[in-house]
Amino acid sequence: MVAGYLLAGANHFYNPSSYIKIIPAYIPLPGLINLLAGFFEIAFAVLLIFNKTRALAAWGIILMLLAFLPVHIQMVHDAPFLLGGNMLVTPLIAWARLVILQPLLILWAWWYAGVDKLSIDKV
Repeated sequence: MVAGYLLAGANHFYNPSSYIKIIPAYIPLPGLINLLAGFFEIAFAVLLIFNKTRALAAWGIILMLLAFLPVHIQMVHDAPFLLGGNMLVTPLIAWARLVILQPLLILWAWWYAGVDKLSIDKV
């Protein structure tokens, strides 16, 4: 999970146009939103490394993935389209990202959060 979010976060800075393209038009400042998403993906990945911050980072990832849902809904709406100039996002891929991948990533983060380990005094 750490490596995945480090790479995904870094890609927001390396290839911003791919992300900006899929941010819904009703969300203001897509360039800033993209940078913030990349920053938080990297920050949460780093926080996942340490036992004391792992649960907090996992909950942050869950909230971030929920915040990304409008992007995935927009992808369903816009499909088919080219992402990054070479990857065709078909309606099937867009739907799979929305109803399979996102829930699995949320469940994975929830597992990482260790619900039984999180208490108010640790936050």
